[in-house]
Amino acid sequence: MSTQRLSVSSNAAEIIERLKKESGELVFNQSGGCCDGTAPMCYEKSDFHVPSRNIKLGEICGVEFFIDKDQFEYFKHSHIEVDVKEEKGAFGNSFSLEIDMGYQFLTKSRIFSDEEYRNLEDII
Repeated sequence: MSTQRLSVSSNAAEIIERLKKESGELVFNQSGGCCDGTAPMCYEKSDFHVPSRNIKLGEICGVEFFIDKDQFEYFKHSHIEVDVKEEKGAFGNSFSLEIDMGYQFLTKSRIFSDEEYRNLEDII
């Protein structure tokens, strides 16, 4: 069995499912910082063009998750979990869809074990 690079917490999965019902097809993008910061951003798929330099890290809840090429170089030895936190009063502080619901997606990472690294899934 191959080691997956990406997972999602149950709380984040719940928010993603709610967003899918409200907005339809979604896409996640983890940028390299600057204007977008480093939080994973969730968009309606039709409203976001994934930059050609970005790498598809995997899918969570049937939603594609892309990461900036430079960010991937930093995280290529790490498992990434998408989680969510309540973010009171942050309305309008982000282009990510969950912010209007009072939440913000975040990523948690940990270095792969030697065994996980040997069984790491390929990037498409």
